[in-house]
Amino acid sequence: MKTRTSKAIGVAVGAAAIALSVPLAVNAYAEPTTTTNTPVAEIPDPQGPKCDDFKKAVPNWKSLADVPVGKVLSAIPDISSFNAAVSGQLNPAVNIVPVLENGPFVVFAPTNDAFAALPPEQQEMLRTDPAALTKLAYYHVFLGLLGPDDVKGQRPSQEGTEVEVTGSGGDIKVNETTKVVCGGIQAQNARIYIVDKVLDPTEAPAPIGRTTASSTATSATSTTQTLPAEAPAAPAPATSPAPAAEAPIG
Repeated sequence: MKTRTSKAIGVAVGAAAIALSVPLAVNAYAEPTTTTNTPVAEIPDPQGPKCDDFKKAVPNWKSLADVPVGKVLSAIPDISSFNAAVSGQLNPAVNIVPVLENGPFVVFAPTNDAFAALPPEQQEMLRTDPAALTKLAYYHVFLGLLGPDDVKGQRPSQEGTEVEVTGSGGDIKVNETTKVVCGGIQAQNARIYIVDKVLDPTEAPAPIGRTTASSTATSATSTTQTLPAEAPAAPAPATSPAPAAEAPIG
């Protein structure tokens, strides 16, 4: 009797041990054996003859790729005058940063030396005439999200008149005479190109792809180019309830 009881107990214990070991084995094999990492897109280097200076002045430039363009403009020391002109610091009635942050936009940002080279009377006009400053600010912006190898071409600026970009990579010019010293700086919904002159909308190139009534009448069979899309109208300057202290140019 004792022998049969001992055998029965032994069988029961063995069965229980087997039953308990099964879930443990399943759990062990359920553990993941590998970890998959999502690749992170590399931020391309900006291009231009003075990009080394830019990188020294803004060592965290790669981290700006996901930062709103207004904060990126304010983070670059060499374009503080342009930042003042577009953010309400130069003239409290003109702040286009909220528009820029609803891009995509290409932004041409003149250096501080470029603003300092403007005639004194023009500098004074930009401080005191909101319409003139708004016109100039929007002429430095056009729709797009283009890197240094793709930015070339002629397009309407946000001011309405055209901007012509030639060249590519580290050798880019705007309206033939203005050089990009460092371009393709990434911001959220924008690409920034630092230029060595303040762009002048009165020197804008003629629109492309447009025909006059006389030329159409005399050459009905001629082929015309597609008209470029009109730039959105620039919003009217906001009126500040209380004027702020004037920021110097340069």
